[in-house]
Amino acid sequence: MTQPTTNKAPVGQPVATMRLGVVSYLNSRPLYEPLATLPTVNLTPDVPAKLVDGLLRDDVDAALLPVVDYFRHRDALRPLSDACIACDGETMTVRVFSRIPAERITTLHADLDSHTSVILVQLLWRELYGRSLTLKPWSIDDAQQFEDVDAVLLIGDKVVSSDPTGFGFEVDLGAAWKHLTGLPFVFAAWYGKRDMQHADELARQLSEARDEGVAQAEALADRYAALHGWPVELARKYLCRTLKYTLSPQARAGMDKFFAMATAARLLP
Repeated sequence: MTQPTTNKAPVGQPVATMRLGVVSYLNSRPLYEPLATLPTVNLTPDVPAKLVDGLLRDDVDAALLPVVDYFRHRDALRPLSDACIACDGETMTVRVFSRIPAERITTLHADLDSHTSVILVQLLWRELYGRSLTLKPWSIDDAQQFEDVDAVLLIGDKVVSSDPTGFGFEVDLGAAWKHLTGLPFVFAAWYGKRDMQHADELARQLSEARDEGVAQAEALADRYAALHGWPVELARKYLCRTLKYTLSPQARAGMDKFFAMATAARLLP
């Protein structure tokens, strides 16, 4: 068994091999890209909803989880770092597309790649439109695509790359949350197991990586826009101006309010 070391790693060098579960969308690039080339860092990319299972199985040391997954497993998990994926208004990539006005939607086909967004959309429709939604799972790989869908929740790069057309109405969930509460919304953050070793050091590394990545956001947009199906100028706006990557006091307040409201609505345990 490897014995713990008391030697502090120099800035920019991980304390040990880091196994990180990362979101496979463009939005997470500024959080982990500065670590990607380090030989002691192993990255496991996946859609947000699948990352919690790997963390609970100890396949990774930390993961960029939807905040709902942390809330559901908070007895086993702990926050790491103040790095996150958040917005203070429009998100651009968490949207409902509909052929009917929002207040008339009762059945929503839902992209289930983010557990946080699935809870958020139900909460917003209750609060803003007085509707309890019936959700039906939906995938971009479905043969029907958009033809037989009256209302669909899309998440991530596919909002841009799949070019959903034929819908007369759109609701951006980040903008709707800001309208409802006046607060930012946090979609995902770094979490690890409660009993993990070197948690403080890993948190430092993740925060430093975020700072470096945010400083390079425009270059990252230029480098990875095409890979994720984005026009370059839109990717620059998204990474440099739309998304927020620090868990500020206001963002924490927004996250706490979301947990409280979703719990009161019995959408979360």
